[in-house]
Amino acid sequence: MEENGTWTPRKIEELFSLELHELGEIANNLNDNYVTFVVNRHINYTNVCVSKCPLCAFHRESGYLMSVDEVLRKAGEAVKAGATELHIVGGHNPEVSLEYFEEMFSAIKAKFPDVVIKALTATEVHFLSKLEKCSVKEVLERLKEAGLQAMPGGGAEILDDKIRKVICPNKAKSDEWLGVMRTAHSLGIRSNATMLFGHIESIEHRAKHLYRLWKLQEETGGFVAFIPLVFHPENTRLKELGLVKEKTDLIDVLKTIAVSRIVLSNFASVRAYWVMLGEKLAQIALNYGANDTDGTLMEEKVTHAAGAKTPLYLPKERLLRLIKGAGKVPAERDTFYNILRVYG
Repeated sequence: MEENGTWTPRKIEELFSLELHELGEIANNLNDNYVTFVVNRHINYTNVCVSKCPLCAFHRESGYLMSVDEVLRKAGEAVKAGATELHIVGGHNPEVSLEYFEEMFSAIKAKFPDVVIKALTATEVHFLSKLEKCSVKEVLERLKEAGLQAMPGGGAEILDDKIRKVICPNKAKSDEWLGVMRTAHSLGIRSNATMLFGHIESIEHRAKHLYRLWKLQEETGGFVAFIPLVFHPENTRLKELGLVKEKTDLIDVLKTIAVSRIVLSNFASVRAYWVMLGEKLAQIALNYGANDTDGTLMEEKVTHAAGAKTPLYLPKERLLRLIKGAGKVPAERDTFYNILRVYG
């Protein structure tokens, strides 16, 4: 880190050359002893996507589109199970209008006013703005009016357009992703951010990605959590083309999580996303800079389409055991990291 408290891509890149144990110690010391989680449900409203990203195993040319009633039914099941958050994402489906989401969000809020709607990646919002021929700001203003309260961090992949040209050539460019988030934050819509790593990118690209997120957070303060996502190559075009053969190794994963925590100290949390890591590695990551395990999820589909062998749902009791097994104190949170209950 520079003396004036700012990062540069080069300084971030140099962190990756440090020994794993040293990185873990530095990152772990930046957190307190609490590890948070949320009771939430994933709802994938469609699997149709015209972008057909080579990194994705979830998209279909012809697939399903849920009705608002179907989404409401799943929302009701989640609320009954104690969920405080709905994570709603899908694909770039040209049959889906802005009115569809307005109707969906309004209906959810009318029936379940206390549940938080965290929905639509920055790339979905960008796609909607092009489809509706209106600005990103107008899209977000209308969605917020209908009930959108937060946005997930998906679609960031690697914020370098040379890499994006290979892994996701037909969706928002890096500046466009950042621009959507900047606009969302200006409207009071908090968001997360992700980084998909372990495919064709280099450490230099990861450093640049973390730098760009750190810089935007310094500007807006609108990000809540950072989620490092391990690329799963099964059933993807990237594997079919021979560009990625297997998942990256656990040392690389733990180093990336630790570096993320050190650099993004201006984010409330760095997540050990158990769906992609597996429960054992997620538990280890809690001593290498991660201070959140995401949540119960209830029906995650996107990563599982790419070969993840983890459960579709992790009950609260199992999350509590995972966190306590890492020597940490579990704390249930809401979407915005307000602590709802601490489990001693």
